[in-house]
Amino acid sequence: MVYPAADAERAAPASARVPAAVAWALAVTVLLYVLLLTLGTQLLNDADTYWQIAVGDWMIAHRAVPHVDVYSWTLPGERWISSQWLAQVIFAALYRFVGWSGIVAASAFAIASAFGLLTYHLMRRLAVVPALVMAMAGFVLAAPHMLARPHALALPVMVMWAAGLVRAADEKRAPSWWLLPLIALWANLHGGFTFGIFLIAPVALEALLGARADERLRVLLRWALFGIAALLAACVTPYGPESILVTRRILGLGPALALIGEWQPENFAKLGGVELVLLGAIGFLLYRRVTLPPIRILVVLGLLHMALSQSRNGEMLGLIAPLFAAAPLAAQLGGRDDGSKSFALPLLAGFGALALLATLALPPLMRYEPRALVTPAAATAAVKASGKTHLLNSYDFGGYLIAQGVRPFIDGRTELYGARFFLDYDAAVNLKDVAGFDRLLQDRAIDVTMLAAGTPAIGLLDRMPGWTRVYADAVAVVHVRKEAAR
Repeated sequence: MVYPAADAERAAPASARVPAAVAWALAVTVLLYVLLLTLGTQLLNDADTYWQIAVGDWMIAHRAVPHVDVYSWTLPGERWISSQWLAQVIFAALYRFVGWSGIVAASAFAIASAFGLLTYHLMRRLAVVPALVMAMAGFVLAAPHMLARPHALALPVMVMWAAGLVRAADEKRAPSWWLLPLIALWANLHGGFTFGIFLIAPVALEALLGARADERLRVLLRWALFGIAALLAACVTPYGPESILVTRRILGLGPALALIGEWQPENFAKLGGVELVLLGAIGFLLYRRVTLPPIRILVVLGLLHMALSQSRNGEMLGLIAPLFAAAPLAAQLGGRDDGSKSFALPLLAGFGALALLATLALPPLMRYEPRALVTPAAATAAVKASGKTHLLNSYDFGGYLIAQGVRPFIDGRTELYGARFFLDYDAAVNLKDVAGFDRLLQDRAIDVTMLAAGTPAIGLLDRMPGWTRVYADAVAVVHVRKEAAR
């Protein structure tokens, strides 16, 4: 019996077909894009998205990038730069013309594209099933940090950069100079580009150790030249080399980072997706006795350490570790399927139509908007109505306050405030230091507070003479200092 589908496949001209790796990559991209659009509100579960848009609006209006703080009332004029200025401008423009739907769609497409690119590069080495399993495991690892923020727009660039470095090592050649525009773009999208520069070192070391003795000097010079060129390309930003220093300032916050959710270690108190992926990977490696070259072991372990010590780094483990493992796995488990396999163009057109349909249909149905816990609209209105300006606010409210034109005490730009400021603030509002809370109120002349419901300091303010509660709901509580008490 002759099946019509098979007969049509044989009849399709070669020009109307695409390689399997491209077709699978497109399928992964579109399906994940539709999934993320369906869960779009989850991408807005972060207070920082508000101030990212506000900063982008400021840059569009002033046609310049910020060099000092123009938002808080505690550190006005303090030196501050935005190393993710390009992503912020993109977000601001999308919000102006499309609203939250544009922010969600752009973030969802960028995240989905990153995993589509990962699938493509894995299938250059591996068969379909292991490539898809690794890509989906990476998606689970990255899921907790899938948010509509600048790092999402940078994920496809990160994958292409890492894949380019790994491919050069696999093929025992120098990396392509076409990678340099990628690191320059990454440097303008998000501060994580510094990790991309650091990634050159282990790949170069592997190339050096794998070269013949008489070629090592030439290999060293080629990789060193590329590393210098990448460092210079990363300085092609409005801030020049200063963008590189932002990462050092953030990591220099030390214990203050542990107080911020996304910077906290991975929590294994209950079984979750990250633990399931790690246990599955360990079990598979033990069962099949798979090994990796020493340098790649160090890279994978380094990525694992980053993901376990700071949950926000799960995306790096999920997107970069598979690229380093693909070639060794192919050598031990078997390589990719027959390269002659391909898919007809109408199938790809169908995926494109699905993506377009989802883009047009899902946003109006889902009505995306950030969650109430980071959108204290009524409490902010009460603060404005009070006429007070020395506001003490919860950390997660800072982004919304900036978006509403209210100067916050603190917000998500932690590198601006510094470790000491943040630690003192946290100790005060959580009553780890009751005397410190009183000192903060007096030294800063606080005359209005807007704290998240459940914050320990709320109960103390209710009992302090000279303070009165003027608004409360399930999200925030507002207290105002009486004029006589001042």
